[in-house]
Amino acid sequence: MVGPINAVGRAADGVQDHIPPPPAPREEALAHILLVEDDDGDALLVEELLHDAYPATELRRARTLAGVKAMLDDAQSPQCVLLDLHLPDARGLDLLREVLRASPRAAVVVLTGLAEEGMGLSAVAAGAQDYLVKGLIEPSALGRAIRYAVLRRQSEQAAVAIQASRLRAEENARLERGLLPSPLLRSDTVRIVTRYESERADALLGGDFFDAVESADGSVHALIGDVSGHGPDEAALGVCLRVAWRSFTMAGARGDDLMHLMEEILCAERSSAEIFATLTTLTFSPDRDTAVMVRAGHPPALLITGADRVQLLQTPVGPALGLLPPGLSRWPQTGISLPDAGALLLFTDGLFEGRTGPAGQRLGEEGLLEIAQHHAHLPAERLLDTLITRTQALSAAYGGHFDDRAVVHLEWNT
Repeated sequence: MVGPINAVGRAADGVQDHIPPPPAPREEALAHILLVEDDDGDALLVEELLHDAYPATELRRARTLAGVKAMLDDAQSPQCVLLDLHLPDARGLDLLREVLRASPRAAVVVLTGLAEEGMGLSAVAAGAQDYLVKGLIEPSALGRAIRYAVLRRQSEQAAVAIQASRLRAEENARLERGLLPSPLLRSDTVRIVTRYESERADALLGGDFFDAVESADGSVHALIGDVSGHGPDEAALGVCLRVAWRSFTMAGARGDDLMHLMEEILCAERSSAEIFATLTTLTFSPDRDTAVMVRAGHPPALLITGADRVQLLQTPVGPALGLLPPGLSRWPQTGISLPDAGALLLFTDGLFEGRTGPAGQRLGEEGLLEIAQHHAHLPAERLLDTLITRTQALSAAYGGHFDDRAVVHLEWNT
């Protein structure tokens, strides 16, 4: 048994003799370095040091500032520029600033003489990432300086990009806050409480919109609507429709005339012919005894007449805006007798369309009505918060809400 085992061992050893050793790990080299140096002796020294530090690096050389600019125009921008601050056509910090403008993404390592270390410090303060003193450079020091300079430059650029993104986000938030509606009421006979939530991350506005104004005769007009789709274009269209409605309403447009004007604006401003909008308008008479409701493909409203008395107002409904050719749609106007005290709740479908079961069940209008009946005794602010919280809780296990939500509570007491 000893012989065969030894034979196998020798055979295995023989096989191992023919397996090449694994390659030694190689330090990752920088791809592009630009050496800006007019002195041939100094350039040769840097080239040899760089070859020892990064043998696979592509090194290009320029002798003048004009040569630097021409080279940067014709070739790929370098990752690092090794810059001598004394060239025939430029020198000092002015030269550095020109190079930084010509290659804004590259790291810059300044090369100085033994007596110019102060200039190196000034160059770093002016935008260079590091400086090296000629005559005191070793391959490892050169390699480390270049690597760290590139990392510092990348970190600086990332910080600038983050700051710019933060400023854009703050500006967008200010713009969006300015576009949110402010009800324009002349009296306090109708009290309005609203809630609005955009489903877009980090956005205040979505495709839902609402507004309320009081005209000179004392009538109070309210609007709620929903643009199909999700995104900034739909949010912008929602703002456009809200502003148009306010202008048309204050100018005296009512009923079908108002709806046709709104549809004309929608068709002119939408980004594609498939986009449509649903909306409900509501007009309280000056004495608050009656209201007129017009629905364009929008969900019904809730009428609250007591602590536990809530009903769906299933009034006649016309088509959503933008679905039919212009001029063909008609929107019925429905008169509603109002009690001495009560409230009307307008909302968009994002409030009740979240999934509430594993088979795709949804809360729906009837489910929302049931929740409202249990909490109708609450003050308006708490009622709206409770409706949003409860509907979100019911859909949380099945994907949560996926649409914008707008709720308008209009309460009167004559």
